[in-house]
Amino acid sequence: MQRKPHTLTLMFVLFASVVAIGGCNKLRARDKLNKGVQAFKNGQFDQAIEDFKQAKDYDPDLINARLYLATAYANQYIPGAPSDENTRLGQQAIQEYQDVLQKDPNNLSAIDGIGSMLYNMGGTPFDPQKFVESKTYHEKHIQLKPDDPEPYYWIGVIDWSIAFRGNKEMRADYNKTAKKPVKDTDPMPPQLATQFLQKYGSLVQEGIDNLHNAMTRRNDYDDAMAYLNLLYRQKADMEATSEARDEDLKLADDLVDKVKAIKQRKMQGGSSQPTS
Repeated sequence: MQRKPHTLTLMFVLFASVVAIGGCNKLRARDKLNKGVQAFKNGQFDQAIEDFKQAKDYDPDLINARLYLATAYANQYIPGAPSDENTRLGQQAIQEYQDVLQKDPNNLSAIDGIGSMLYNMGGTPFDPQKFVESKTYHEKHIQLKPDDPEPYYWIGVIDWSIAFRGNKEMRADYNKTAKKPVKDTDPMPPQLATQFLQKYGSLVQEGIDNLHNAMTRRNDYDDAMAYLNLLYRQKADMEATSEARDEDLKLADDLVDKVKAIKQRKMQGGSSQPTS
């Protein structure tokens, strides 16, 4: 059975129209994306969001439109602000990043974006589950690009945040019934130190290992050194002897000195690499 010539012509016209509309929509999407970027740079975030939304609608495959939209939501999110509107912005940012990963599972910008948002949303009110979930995205980054120092750093920061919170809570609970309250700067009593080690020891060690990995990949990573200092102080609270505690605190103090030296060199405009 053969198609009639006029039927074939009509099908061609319809096909050409669909292609033309698709091409026009892609151009419109690019135009809206460019306008959104300009609005974003000018601090007009609400306008930028609308432009990025329209760009996404015109061309659902335009990954950059989704990334910019997620970034615009994330930029408006205020860590620690408990309002429903602020929470919604954080959730929208995560959803847009998730949509990017649906199309491009290895997109590092989306992976890092979700990790960052979950960390920010887990701080106030404190939500350790969000911190743990954030850590999984930094681990994904490491799987894809193991030579990047930043994801190791963020795992260390998250581990310290959880351990530090646990330390304060355990001290507060202990002081409710203790005859002599323990100050934050005091060593933990032996029984409490053992409990702290059992609950958070592996987490603290994981953080220490990851910060060392970050510093191996960036010799002058002063932020990583600063958090490694803090983690050694958590580790000191787990030690069974005063000698072991003093050793941890010495490592922490040495790192503080290194951070000061690096920052001083940076302020003076010199090389941040330590001299041999």
